[in-house]
Amino acid sequence: MSGARITRSQLRKAIVSDCRLPITRHISEQPEISRGVRRQPFAALVVAAMVLAACTGTDEEVYVERPVEELYNEAVDQVTVENYTEASDLFLEVERQHPYSIWATKAQLMGSYSFYARGQYDDAILGLDRFIQLHPGNRDIAYAYYLKGLSYYEQITDVGRDQRTTELALQSLSDVSRRFPESKYARDAQLKIDLTQDHLAGKEMEVGRFYLNRGQYLAAINRFRNVIDTYQSTTHTPEALHRISEAYTAIGIEPEARENAAVLGHNFPGSQWYIDSYQLVEDVVVRDIDGDGVADQIPEERGFFGRLWPF
Repeated sequence: MSGARITRSQLRKAIVSDCRLPITRHISEQPEISRGVRRQPFAALVVAAMVLAACTGTDEEVYVERPVEELYNEAVDQVTVENYTEASDLFLEVERQHPYSIWATKAQLMGSYSFYARGQYDDAILGLDRFIQLHPGNRDIAYAYYLKGLSYYEQITDVGRDQRTTELALQSLSDVSRRFPESKYARDAQLKIDLTQDHLAGKEMEVGRFYLNRGQYLAAINRFRNVIDTYQSTTHTPEALHRISEAYTAIGIEPEARENAAVLGHNFPGSQWYIDSYQLVEDVVVRDIDGDGVADQIPEERGFFGRLWPF
């Protein structure tokens, strides 16, 4: 599935393409005024502006309303050159100055992408949630769901920390896979779903090992069982089965230990975890001697003093 991965460049092109507005210029049709008549009002305006500037003495930015096409196209240009800070500010201006324009809707999505690209994932998620709520039928709605999933996915931390963000990433990416299975984002979303599930299983394994090492075997078994029931397609399943056998052996419930070792052997006959479980429940030394992927029992080798002492 590696061919289905979507790069950041492709993600940017997917939303920037076909989003530029044609620039229209408005030419004033006022009658020609003679140059001599025009100078006096102009000079008065200059003097008034100088007086006002001297009186205010502040550095506040003057609000200037600009045409929607000018603002929007400038913002798209900033995205193209990857100046996402300026781009997000300009897209916000499009929404603020022209809230009822059809391009304000596009600016919501583009602004969210700009926040995502500059690493402000929480701001991106807020904008995407608003877009999804207000425009559920928009043609770019699949992209919005996918970008929301990526915004959570990029914040996933190591298994030693809280995994709430990982759970939200899994939920959002599952929305993409379920709602838009035919979209160009579905395959990459599914790949990331597999990775998030593996990550969540890793967290359960870490907690289970903690309980196992402290002798809290029932709590450990519950954690390992959750990995098998909820994340059985992940890479952690063989170890989870082995740890369950280990825990049951420690508390003296041999039938359960053997049963889980048998399940491990049936599904993963060549894994090191099965070899470890077999040695544990059978109390023998095994190794894959003939290279067929199946563990073979090794006759116990006895040293010199062992051969002299028959017991």
